[in-house]
This record gives sequence, structure tokens and C-alpha cells, in this order.
Amino acid sequence: MQLLDGKALSAKIETTVVKETKDLKNSTGLVPGLAVILVGQDPASAAYVNMKKKACDRVGFYSITHEMPGDISQSAIENTITMMNDNPNIDGILIQLPLPSQIDTTKILELVEPSKDVDGFHPYNVGRLTTGLDGFVPCTPLGVMELLNEYNIDVKGKNCVVVGASNIVGKPMAALLLNANATVEICHIFTDNLKTHTLRADMIFVGAGVINLIKEDMVKDGAIIVDIGISRTDDGRLVGDVDFEKVAKKCSYITPVPGGVGPMTIAMLLSNTLKAAKAHAKMKDGK
Repeated sequence: MQLLDGKALSAKIETTVVKETKDLKNSTGLVPGLAVILVGQDPASAAYVNMKKKACDRVGFYSITHEMPGDISQSAIENTITMMNDNPNIDGILIQLPLPSQIDTTKILELVEPSKDVDGFHPYNVGRLTTGLDGFVPCTPLGVMELLNEYNIDVKGKNCVVVGASNIVGKPMAALLLNANATVEICHIFTDNLKTHTLRADMIFVGAGVINLIKEDMVKDGAIIVDIGISRTDDGRLVGDVDFEKVAKKCSYITPVPGGVGPMTIAMLLSNTLKAAKAHAKMKDGK
């Protein structure tokens, strides 16, 4: 069994981003800029935003966080997004999800300028991903593909089971795998007898947010397991969706939690923001 070390790979990616950010600044005078909207007082969301801010600082990005109260109005968020769409110093816009119940999340995500949609949630970028065209891909599944590539794991022709069908992880994960010529099956909360599906899988990608959902008897020998879930136990430990200690014994590769997919998500956010900045620099150059 070999660990898929997202922490080590994310550090390598950050080193590349630092260099390319300096090159961009030297050649154009521009610095990549990321703006984040954080609504309410959710501790997990605040922690994620803080990690993203620190990552931006490490690689030399300009970043700003718009912190808004939980009872904010739809129009107030929309006005802020419009302002950021028009701000030439902002290359990427990130809406920290989930948003409060009074907010129409779909409308908010659709308002983000697609060229600044570094989370890859705008229908324009979703459509480009689905049809195999270049665009912005959601950071977590994109990070998973980078991690597999780092370890020379080819998904072509492999039976891949994706557990979880969210717009943020499951669906784009399946699309990326399909684009890479894997045979893909998506399982979700309404799937009967999950075990019958996972036992056939060469590779399992699970992001359901359910502690120990994937158990030892649900995995065939030599399978590759990518655990995208993250939860906090009653005693404060961070764990994934896989019963790691028991399942790891049967795997050829597995991601740890923490230290697997999590660091890759932030690394891909940096990569996407740099990609956006380069595209905006070309537009300003008229190229």
C-alpha cells in the first residue's frame, strides 16, 4: 500500500506558482488577485477561508475577503460580486459555500464572471468541463486528477466508482474521469446496496461526508481509494469517509485524511487563479 501524498505535491505546485507569479509580475506588472465572499459565522467556512488567505500570501497573490453577516440580503451579495467582476485587480472570485437559506445560491454563482470563476461552478465552465473543453474545473476533483497523475496512475479503461453526486465534487469528478476514458459509475444516497458497486471498482472516489462509509468488505484487493470526505469526530480528530486503518491493508494506493486531497484543493485554487490572471493579462495586451 502506498499513500497518495497531497501535502507533498501541493508544496511542489506552490513552488511552481511562486515562480510563475514572479514571472508574470516581471513581464506585465500584474499580480494575481483573489476575492472571497464569506457569509455568516460558520467555523468550518471561516477556517477554509483563512487557509486560502494564507496560501495566497505564501505565493505572492493579492487577496481580499468580504466578510458578510448571516442575515445579509441577496442584493447586497450581488452588488459585491458585480463590483468584483468590474475590478481589474481581481482575477478570481470565490463564493464560500454553503450560503444561508435566504440566499439563492444558483443565482449568486451564475453572477460570477466566467473568466473569474476559479471554483468552476458557473454553468459556462460546467458545460465546458462536460464537453471536454478548456475552462475552470472545480478545485477538489481537479486536485484528485493531479494527484493521480503525480503517481502515474492512469484511469483509462479502469472501473471507477464515484460515491457522492454533488455539483462541487461528485459530478465534476465523474466528468473528469470520463474525459480521461475511465468507465465511470456514480453512486449516491439513493443507490441500493452500495457494496455491490464498490466491490467491482478498480478505483473508488468517495466524497459523501459520512464517517467510515467505505469499509473493508466493500473494497476488492489492490483497489485504489481516493477519500475526498472530511469530518471531525467527537474527540476532535479529522477523518474521511473511509475506514482507513482496515481498508488501507487491501489497497494499492490510498489518500490519507488529512494530508491527501485537502491540500490539493487549495493548490488548485492557486493554480486556477494564476491561470485566470494570465488570461486577463493577455486580454489587456490585446493578444
